[in-house]
Amino acid sequence: MKKILWIALGVVVLLVLTGVGKYNQLVALNQSVQASWSQIENVLQRRNDLIPNLVETVKGYATHEQKVFIDVTEARAKVGQAKTIPEKVAANDQMSGAIGRLLVVAENYPALKANQNFLALQDELAGTENRIAVERHRYNEQVQVYNAYTQQFPNNIIVALTGFTKQHAYFKAAEGAQEVPKVKF
Repeated sequence: MKKILWIALGVVVLLVLTGVGKYNQLVALNQSVQASWSQIENVLQRRNDLIPNLVETVKGYATHEQKVFIDVTEARAKVGQAKTIPEKVAANDQMSGAIGRLLVVAENYPALKANQNFLALQDELAGTENRIAVERHRYNEQVQVYNAYTQQFPNNIIVALTGFTKQHAYFKAAEGAQEVPKVKF
């Protein structure tokens, strides 16, 4: 009887230790996802800080392109108002589209394309967009690792018992990204 009791106690202790280990791994993976998201927010804020300077520079040359400026301003406001990760993803996708339209307008003004301030801002924005792409990729990787871990057995039991949830907000390509841009000379 004592032997069975010791075996049962050993099994219970083993299960508890395994559960604690799985829980700690969930915490670590969840923190990795959160850290990746924070880095995305850092580079998105950098882009958001550059936008007013770029808009003002382009405005000086293209005073009659009001619709584009309004779109950029509205998109920037939506980025600032977004609270949840899916809202932030959607707002930043809208911002990317508005920036693209702004740069298309800028292409129509040869004097603007030669302006040093505009060129510097355009380079900063291009660098920032590259950083955003890299950070989005890293975030998606972290979400993938976390989601896979939370769905595996016996991790899914620990997830159900502790209240961890699956991360749903992957970054995806913007609509129309599959289309080849048209270049005219």
